[in-house]
Amino acid sequence: MSETNEAILVMEDIDKSFPGVHALDHVHFDVRCGEVHALMGENGAGKSTLMKVLTGIYSKDSGKITFEGREIEFHNTREAQDAGIVIVHQELNMVGDLTVAQNIFIGREFMKGFRIDDKKMIEESNKLFDELKIQIDPKAKMSDLTVGKQQMCEIAKAISHQAKVIVFDEPSAALTEKEIEDLFTIIRDLRDKGMAIVYISHRMDEIKVITDRVTVMRDGGYVGTLITNDCTKEDIINMMVGRVIYEDPKTESHVPADAPVVLKVEHLNAGRMVQDVSFELRKGEILGFSGLMGAGRTETARALFGADPKTSGDIYVNGQKVTINSPQDAVKYGIGYLSEDRKRYGIVVQKSIIENSTLATLEKYMKGAFIDKAEEEKITQKYIDELSTKTPSADTLVVNLSGGNQQKVVIAKWLVRNCDILIFDEPTRGIDVGAKNEIYKLMNRLAEEGKSIIMISSEMTEILRMSDRIVVMCEGKKTGELDIAEATQEKIMDKATRDIA
Repeated sequence: MSETNEAILVMEDIDKSFPGVHALDHVHFDVRCGEVHALMGENGAGKSTLMKVLTGIYSKDSGKITFEGREIEFHNTREAQDAGIVIVHQELNMVGDLTVAQNIFIGREFMKGFRIDDKKMIEESNKLFDELKIQIDPKAKMSDLTVGKQQMCEIAKAISHQAKVIVFDEPSAALTEKEIEDLFTIIRDLRDKGMAIVYISHRMDEIKVITDRVTVMRDGGYVGTLITNDCTKEDIINMMVGRVIYEDPKTESHVPADAPVVLKVEHLNAGRMVQDVSFELRKGEILGFSGLMGAGRTETARALFGADPKTSGDIYVNGQKVTINSPQDAVKYGIGYLSEDRKRYGIVVQKSIIENSTLATLEKYMKGAFIDKAEEEKITQKYIDELSTKTPSADTLVVNLSGGNQQKVVIAKWLVRNCDILIFDEPTRGIDVGAKNEIYKLMNRLAEEGKSIIMISSEMTEILRMSDRIVVMCEGKKTGELDIAEATQEKIMDKATRDIA
């Protein structure tokens, strides 16, 4: 990136308020042609709101946006796309039943008379894929592709709009290491062709690898902009959270040698992804589940929780053999599950924090045919305070919270239920470093109070920082178990790439 490159896009003094929330407080941001510019901040810092103002989803209250030297204001995403500003979203907006080509040109189909010209769309899709140096069949059904390949299709769709600025919103959250490498190759190629790239991510290591500059936001305000090569990871974290955060791995288990076994799973089988899995969980233990994408960790948790049917295997809770055929059974035995897909399985986003927090315990708050609203609000407020959930009030709809705060609402739901065994599946996915730290502290506190936690994580640093013991899986099988005192990244990776126990 040339330092002298003039900015193609400048956002100055952008202000935006919602009822009870000053979401953007006179924010500045710019991006140049031929650069990758990271936009970082804790959940709720205002990053997504700023990009929604840029692309016409929200209107700004005040401020000025200049694009290619002209002041502009878009009223919807279509106007932004037509001008050449496109967002590749974290949650992919593809239609699974349509082909790749149909998805790329949806709403802009090539026509032959009164009929859609599928042949022309396939040709144009192939040209886009050639330009991106990727191999995808335009005739393939979108739902048959991996998440990584679907992401590539989103990028091809952005390029098809003759994009000059592409915003990547948490693009690597659900990708494998190999898919992230492929994504970075494409982003570098786009940058080298002179495109301006905005890159929103919480992954510190990625920022150092892929970006040229970093702009940090905090609590809706602009903190500063750094040149990536001239700053450290700690510099960025300090700007994001305004405090120092230490990420030291755990060196020894915090679980007493005589701690009782609260959960025992023997020879669990559930389809191809869960084959003869056995493990034990002790009182007050954080048991990490590590492995590569597709190792079968989530499938094991879902079979244990009764969310997916199991074909065989025995489950013991506090020494008693139990039958778990549904999540209701699991909850009855004191097991709570925080799904990696919180929006599908964890929360009802169009309901309030109060309604979500008491979702699993509603019978406790019933007085005859009515809900005791005062008690419901009291317990919800208790966990808002304990978890430091950022919200104007307990009545706020969950859809209006940031990702990290939505995650805290899911955790509150199971704490209100007072589950003794908690399964945390990717508890910090898509959550910034400050909110991560709060979730880590909370998990440690729960373990100290005698709760037992199974933590599934794809982040090696998280596994090493939090676990007392680590179960490693590969291709549906348990391939090893490590005490934290002996665990290293190398040992975990060795077991994660083996397909035999």
